[in-house]
Amino acid sequence: MLSRIADSLFWINRYMERTDGILRLVYVHYSLSLDKDVNRNLSWKPVLEMFTGMKKDEITKLDDHPALVLKKILIDTGNTNSLKVLVNKARENARGVQDHITKEVWEQINGMYHLVNHPSVLNRLNNYQGPEVIELFQKQCVMYTGITEITMSRGMGWQFMNLGKFVERCLQTILLTEKQLELLDTEEKEINDILQWRYLLLSLSGYELHLKTYRTADHHYNALHQVILNENFTRSVIYSLKHIDYCLNYIITLNKDEETNNLLRCFGRLYSKVKYMELKEFDNDTLKPFLNELKNELLEFSTKLAQHFFSYS
Repeated sequence: MLSRIADSLFWINRYMERTDGILRLVYVHYSLSLDKDVNRNLSWKPVLEMFTGMKKDEITKLDDHPALVLKKILIDTGNTNSLKVLVNKARENARGVQDHITKEVWEQINGMYHLVNHPSVLNRLNNYQGPEVIELFQKQCVMYTGITEITMSRGMGWQFMNLGKFVERCLQTILLTEKQLELLDTEEKEINDILQWRYLLLSLSGYELHLKTYRTADHHYNALHQVILNENFTRSVIYSLKHIDYCLNYIITLNKDEETNNLLRCFGRLYSKVKYMELKEFDNDTLKPFLNELKNELLEFSTKLAQHFFSYS
């Protein structure tokens, strides 16, 4: 497979996975913010910090204006992580590799592109229909995931697409967990309260699974175990790393040389660090630097992957 093709397939799924994650987080945040009695101090600041790169004074100006926040996150082309920018980039990559994706996958991405660029989106946001717009695009992301899953052949291209998806998913889970721990440091309530973790679990679509799986009252440990070490939770760190490991081994088997072996060892050290960690040995002060180190190592792995397999590096 040409490196240019592999690069585009990798980034199609990274962009679409990021789109899905941002939409879920924004919808959860918007829904929880409506319950003023329970979430009266819920601020848009964490969302803007994670996905806009805005300065503190700019965030302060937008914080009390949900409609402006949604415009910034959904359709502002000045924000490199906005829905419009991400979908546009996914379509640009998909257009160049139409021979390597199915017609259905291309049509879904192309349909989302035309939908997000339609003037009605801005009109609906101006008319306070933000939740309906978010739900609309959430359904489009679910359709993309399903269409990709049932129509793509399980060859080399599929493995590069999955690498992109699970690298992005793992990074998002780490980022959200870091932000949750940061927010807990500023809370006056007890840290071991399930309501304090509901924001993170809902944003990762894991709240129902948590209630069905964990029976003890140690909510702090349980929530962290789910998002980091629960292999049955599809958005946990370990689940993503496990699938990256599978895809990487598949690709390297067909491209065996010393550089690919070095890449495999680089990822193996990262994977082992999580796989064999003892969560009970960590507290908030030690877990935050561990997650930051993990995030940096995953970004380093992604860079090395690009340098080895993709033509632009």
